[in-house]
Amino acid sequence: MTVKLALISVSDKSGVVEFARSLSDVGIKIISSGGTAKALSKEKVACTEISEITGFPEILDGRVKTLQPKIHGGILARRDTKSHMDELKKLSIDPIDLVVVNLYPFESTVSKYSGDPKKSINDDIIENIDIGGVALIRASAKNFRDVLIVVDPADYGKVAQGIKEGSLAEDFRRELAAKAFRHTAYYDSLISGYFTLDKFPAELALPLKLRSRLRYGENPHQAAAVYSTGAASTNTSSVINAKVLQGKELSYNNYLDLESAWKLTLEFEKPACAIIKHNNSCGCAESDSIGDAYLRALSCDLASAFGGVLAFNREVDEKTAAEVVKLFTECIAAPSFSQKAKSVFAAKKNLRLLELGAIPGKAQGTPTVEYRTLEGGALAQERDSILYSELKSVTKAVPSELDIESLKFAMKVCKHVKSNAIILVRGSQTVGIGAGQMSRIDSLKIASEKMKQVKHGLDEAANPLFLASDAFFPFNDVVLESSKIGVKAIIQPGGSIRDEDSIKACDENGMAMVFTGVRHFRH
Repeated sequence: MTVKLALISVSDKSGVVEFARSLSDVGIKIISSGGTAKALSKEKVACTEISEITGFPEILDGRVKTLQPKIHGGILARRDTKSHMDELKKLSIDPIDLVVVNLYPFESTVSKYSGDPKKSINDDIIENIDIGGVALIRASAKNFRDVLIVVDPADYGKVAQGIKEGSLAEDFRRELAAKAFRHTAYYDSLISGYFTLDKFPAELALPLKLRSRLRYGENPHQAAAVYSTGAASTNTSSVINAKVLQGKELSYNNYLDLESAWKLTLEFEKPACAIIKHNNSCGCAESDSIGDAYLRALSCDLASAFGGVLAFNREVDEKTAAEVVKLFTECIAAPSFSQKAKSVFAAKKNLRLLELGAIPGKAQGTPTVEYRTLEGGALAQERDSILYSELKSVTKAVPSELDIESLKFAMKVCKHVKSNAIILVRGSQTVGIGAGQMSRIDSLKIASEKMKQVKHGLDEAANPLFLASDAFFPFNDVVLESSKIGVKAIIQPGGSIRDEDSIKACDENGMAMVFTGVRHFRH
């Protein structure tokens, strides 16, 4: 194809002057809209204002400038269709062969207001919804056989080179068109998401932007990449948006484990540490200092912690860092790291350090929707953001306030462990975790064995044993087995038709039981 006339109208003007000059140097005429025309003219790049082509000025504060037949006719006309070309000639419309457009900065504008929990509409955001630019992009991409559409400044060099060498093959034009349609789809999904109040609308588009290609997925034979969800999410404290301070490239599995670890630590008000292995906690503790929380979490299952992922909900200091480096660890996530802690970790060059910034406030803790893909579709649900609906003591033995605190701690951990989950704790420290078993009693057996393998250094008289279950007990077997290992009290959702069997077993063994009314399956 031959390029004779180009239309350039960009919000992001990065590299546009140099690109336009390269077009002008090979004899391509340029037409442009207000801001872009001024930028080109200032740099002595010849261009014609669109209003001179259309014979109509920009109106409505610039809301309407390119939505004109003389523009869209020049883009959409098929060059191989005689009637189209005859009609252009009759109407004195010049074919437009190259369209360079990027859109108003809706995404960055929304991000400025992402802390607004009411998601209120405001004029600044509305005025950054591009109309004419999207129409230009779609028209050009539709007619890709005759028109080059460029939406990404990164493509300027390739396009300029292709024009110079006369190598603008159809496959190249098709790929530019595909990128253009992806660009408008992403843009429109951001806008629809901003307006949508229904959690589960009849039609749904998710804005996903490539952050990086990963070395591989869960296993080396699987290709993988990581995407971010644009706009409001860019201001949230998350693993995706974390600042990587050092270490190797993050892997697919690192991201999964870091997400689990970080979400678990956010459950706690006091300093807390979570150690994650294969997406399950192998140790978690809350304490008065971040260093003590780490040591307590580590004591739960030292063998499994090797090669794991750590997360803290406080800044990591030098003393804590000195303890952490004694263990082989893949990644560490925290709101921040002291300068001295960074120096300690610098000796471990492959260790990934992720700085996530300030802990999200309560305003950001409202339920959001999460998605899981299936073959041919996806599941959507609200995030599990509730710990319990009520704490109801159902046994003759009634737990003390201190007992309740330990039970709540146990359930916070349980909520983040794969079902069927059983958590054993003393105080605010895990001592045994059974995860992902098909039978709940098997999860208890694993948790119990883990507890026996480790010396926790706790005064057991002052720190009695508590148990949390992510779902109700269909039988009394968990109660009976837990009584044999000295469990003082149990916290579970309740709701089984055989609840009375479990309550009776607790009463017969002097144990307390609390129902929460909320199940925490995690598949």
